[in-house]
Amino acid sequence: MPELPDIVVYQECLERKIAGARLVRARINDPFLLRTATVPISAAEGSRVRSIERLGKRIVIALENGVFLVFHLMIAGRLHWRARPASPRDRALAVLEFEHGHIALTESGSRRRASLHIVQGSDALAALDPGGLDVLAIAPERFVAQLRSSSHTLKRALTDPHLFSGIGNAYSDEILHRARLSPFVQTAKLSDADALRLYDATRATLGEWIERLRAEANRDWPPKVTAFRPAMAVHGRFGKPCPVCGAPVQRIVYAENETNYCARCQTGGKVLADRTLSRLLKASWPRSIDELG
Repeated sequence: MPELPDIVVYQECLERKIAGARLVRARINDPFLLRTATVPISAAEGSRVRSIERLGKRIVIALENGVFLVFHLMIAGRLHWRARPASPRDRALAVLEFEHGHIALTESGSRRRASLHIVQGSDALAALDPGGLDVLAIAPERFVAQLRSSSHTLKRALTDPHLFSGIGNAYSDEILHRARLSPFVQTAKLSDADALRLYDATRATLGEWIERLRAEANRDWPPKVTAFRPAMAVHGRFGKPCPVCGAPVQRIVYAENETNYCARCQTGGKVLADRTLSRLLKASWPRSIDELG
């Protein structure tokens, strides 16, 4: 799922491509994409783009007539810029046509999770905001207070859109590895020093990845948006060596997500129990990273 660094770069690229441009035609090819019914897609046509905004992991195209197109790409949705007229045969989920090119929304796989909300007015837009704080725009004291406002594991707190904006499964793994903290430490048990270290790691990780992805986009368009990148420290790197200590990266799989971590750097050498594998292996489940060696 595209997270804050990906969405920021999408936002910047869209601003360069379509800010001030007139939306000539909007076409929705998949009825399951549209999640609102009160404002028709035709209400967006003919108006110019006032701004491109970010709402958590959502991308917002704000039009001068007060209409907002709010895209949530979910796991497999992607935006594409094509500097040519749109073809009527283009079967992208949605196509936004401008005078100098068009944007196409695609989604790989058969499950349709990407969404488009079309709303009128700032109040309707605000209703879609889960309210999480932008960690790049807050002081450390505010971050720590928000972190401790609910009783969660650190992994859950970082990825809760009601607490923090735009952080998901991939970058939470990277942040926690950088902070040298276990993903399953409870927020209530976190020391002040660890909380501040997490704040610094969060801002540094997200800031560095924004710069990396900006460089890849080269002021044009993101070449590939993915949650798995070779330069990541632990996310998607199960079994590969930790870039800090060389120990094999561990993972815990649950539902459709997984948590990746380094036992030596983050959990004092302890291999955390996996709900499925640890029950299956029982006494054979390794208790420490050294038992795996």
